[in-house]
Amino acid sequence: MTSELVVDVQPREVSIALLEDKSLVELQREGRSASFSVGNMYLGRIKKLMPGLNACFVDVGYEKDAFLHYLDLGPHFNSIEKYVKQTLSDKKKLPSASKATMLPDLEKNGTISSTVKVGQEVLVQIVKEPISTKGPRLTAEISFAGRYLVLIPFSDKVSVSQKIKSGEERARLKQLLMSIKPKNFGVIVRTVAEDKRVAELDGELKVLVKHWEETIAKAQKAKKLPALIYEETSRAVALLRDLFNPSFEHIYVNDPMVYNEIRDYVTLIAPDRAKIVKHYTGQLPIYDNFGITKQIKSSFGKTVSYKSGAYLIIEHTEALHVIDVNSGNRIKNANGQEANALEVNLGAADELARQLRLRDMGGIIVIDFIDMNQAENRQKLYERMCANMQKDRARHNILPLSKFGLMQITRQRVRPAMDIDTAEECPTCFGKGSIKPSILFTDNLENKIDYLVNNLKIKNFSLHIHPYVAAYVNQGVFSLKRKWQLKYGFGIKIIPNQKLAFLEYEFYDPQGEEIDMKEEIEIK
Repeated sequence: MTSELVVDVQPREVSIALLEDKSLVELQREGRSASFSVGNMYLGRIKKLMPGLNACFVDVGYEKDAFLHYLDLGPHFNSIEKYVKQTLSDKKKLPSASKATMLPDLEKNGTISSTVKVGQEVLVQIVKEPISTKGPRLTAEISFAGRYLVLIPFSDKVSVSQKIKSGEERARLKQLLMSIKPKNFGVIVRTVAEDKRVAELDGELKVLVKHWEETIAKAQKAKKLPALIYEETSRAVALLRDLFNPSFEHIYVNDPMVYNEIRDYVTLIAPDRAKIVKHYTGQLPIYDNFGITKQIKSSFGKTVSYKSGAYLIIEHTEALHVIDVNSGNRIKNANGQEANALEVNLGAADELARQLRLRDMGGIIVIDFIDMNQAENRQKLYERMCANMQKDRARHNILPLSKFGLMQITRQRVRPAMDIDTAEECPTCFGKGSIKPSILFTDNLENKIDYLVNNLKIKNFSLHIHPYVAAYVNQGVFSLKRKWQLKYGFGIKIIPNQKLAFLEYEFYDPQGEEIDMKEEIEIK
């Protein structure tokens, strides 16, 4: 299996697509102004205690206060809290965490009321983004994640990933980290650190310790609360940090700044793989070029077809996600209804595992498969689903089919499920139901071009239109495009864009900024 990463950087958002054997399996989108990302750290203030929940609400600047449970304070909360108070009381001198006095661990059966009070300043990290009506979920046991290691201030423990099976290698890594880590810092060794040299681990450890020092220095200088004191790396780099493996063949990026960020990161963690990062400079939108736009339009929405006429119905509710498997109008299997049901269900299991990753669906998922009478077939389906979900990085739990033919899955939810509306609003009538004659569409485009060139004096620009319309504009030796270029100049470029609706258009300047030429015309 080969993997490719395609990064689409737009003025308002960054979108990242992961392809496995050219099939879209993960899609991450994040607004460039979004600030409440998992991993960010804040110096917040406790607003309200909830003794009944043994939790409190913390103001971190979001419209709804963030939730912090007593068990999420972490065993070393007292030590961190004392250090934070000491840091904030003296704005000129930054105390060393390595020299700080460690206090006794927090009791597991303690109460929130006896540990914190309203108005208290607290150092917290986001572990779950705001979802629906809920604010962010927090932890006070902060950590800095790297490629090979996770650094935990005010902990002296070294833990090694359970996925590293070799006892000898586990002992080597533990002994190595115990010898190089600073005092009062704990470390979790990640699976990818297996067989890595001391220089690589030591280099990353120093980078993570530096992140901690910069974070606490920013907290010391904070003028008002709440304050963002540590921001996770860019979404592209953060995703790459967790996903990067030797099977990556290419990483394509359409923005020079993000391209440099990713190339620098890959050079740092795998110098021999730096050449796989490539700057995409083609005229077509990057997602169109790699066939991603079409996959997005066919993979999202309420109904998803997968093979031989079978399809899924996916419904999202506040409490859970419900998926119904339908055989559709597919030809019946010659071996009878049971074999037909098994074939449809196994195909559904393959598509479902992809859909859960693609939409990042979390919480409770209930799947209604087609009924099967034979226990061995139900077991086959369960095993197929478990095997498919092994590629999923999110924690999950799968239960065998119930007697009603339902499968229940719980999947870790840290951010809202991706839900893209694939229906297109008419760009010409804006939902009114009446449009100007479509035969005049190209005349309207020419009027816009004339206004751009002769009134706004913009000579170089690209016109993005639907591929079908682009084919019409480009057809023939003396095409419409050629006529426009002869009349208005050769700075006009026609770009087919699959993202656009049939009679939709967008103008862009040479820097990639959109020129707003849209106007809603009242239909009489």
